[in-house]
Amino acid sequence: MSNTHFGFESVDEQEKARRVRGVFDSVASKYDVMNDLMSAGLHRVWKAYTVKVANVRDGQSVLDIAGGTGDLALAFAPQVGPTGRVVHTDINQAMLSEGRNRLLDAGVALPTLVCDAEKLPFPDASFDVVTVAFGLRNMTHKDVALKEMNRVLKPMGKLLVLEFSKVAKPLEKIYDWYSFKVLPRLGKLVANDDSSYRYLAESIRMHPDQDALKALMHQSGFGHVDYHNLTGGMVALHVGIKC
Repeated sequence: MSNTHFGFESVDEQEKARRVRGVFDSVASKYDVMNDLMSAGLHRVWKAYTVKVANVRDGQSVLDIAGGTGDLALAFAPQVGPTGRVVHTDINQAMLSEGRNRLLDAGVALPTLVCDAEKLPFPDASFDVVTVAFGLRNMTHKDVALKEMNRVLKPMGKLLVLEFSKVAKPLEKIYDWYSFKVLPRLGKLVANDDSSYRYLAESIRMHPDQDALKALMHQSGFGHVDYHNLTGGMVALHVGIKC
């Protein structure tokens, strides 16, 4: 059995999948509230920027991977119009249920399904745009997932990966203090779960930095890859084009 990382801990791959599922089962009901608190609302700005860069047009097909509570799917739905489609997916049933309910409350009905990004149940060249926001770092085999995203994109299709990344050096100390001292306490206070938010902080540190992820996307079949640092590199939006 191969080992991988769960935060700073080394675990076997099946154990990681089980424990990541447990994290999101635990935080699902408080996910949106915690996102607002953790980022001081900035996650909405980062996602709005992602939607702008995606430049989705009427009639296009969009796949939202690790779509969670549905922020991106909700934004893309009116953009694709009645002739397009947005497919909202997540590997975690609890997160997907929260997202589906939120979408329905907003009067938006979309195809919603549980699926593993490493084994996408879609034919080749099915989508114009694929998005994954704050989900790639939790995937065990990021290279496999990225190749699958490439596979389901149409030629010249666009992948957008919004993810925590390597913060600018002057911000490192305060960011570490916030991540490992404040964030778990906030999780305990609001979601009664400090360990899940400690894992989230650790998982950010184990995720490839901006250039490493850019290289991995190239290796996964994307011809052109660029990234946009947001909020001092705390978050980066990587954009890959399938040639």
